[in-house]
Amino acid sequence: MNSSSKLRSVLALIGFLVITFCAPAFGAFAPPGEWYAGLVKPSWNPPAWVFGPAWTLLYTLMAVAAWLVWKRGGFGGQKGPLTLYFIQLALNAVWTPVFFGAHELGWALVVILMLWLAIFATLLSFWRVRQMAGLLFVPYLAWVSFATALNFMLWRLNPAA
Repeated sequence: MNSSSKLRSVLALIGFLVITFCAPAFGAFAPPGEWYAGLVKPSWNPPAWVFGPAWTLLYTLMAVAAWLVWKRGGFGGQKGPLTLYFIQLALNAVWTPVFFGAHELGWALVVILMLWLAIFATLLSFWRVRQMAGLLFVPYLAWVSFATALNFMLWRLNPAA
């Protein structure tokens, strides 16, 4: 790999990190606030401090996975897998404003179910390109599986929210 290729690869990784971390930026406009604090929560609801480090790790793993796929043919060669990546990223970005901003627990559940399906499809697609990229999506799928169950319970426990 020559220096020009290395530079292009590093810039692509930085680009994937920046684009991926734009998804949670939408959440800044819809922080949990008092509304969320007032919801009835299941006993297994994690403390608030867990979410920041967990999502930071997950967004980093997601970006690296997408970069690994990109390295196997660029956007042209990996159009399908990378399109799935951006679809799941968009759904990820939409969930927070629906849940925390609009206080729509039921619609947020619909969004997170679509997100789960998109993550699963992306994981399988990435796996076919490079197994490590698929493996990097496993913690994300596990976390969103947990988040889906939590969203469901919050919806059930707070019907008037």
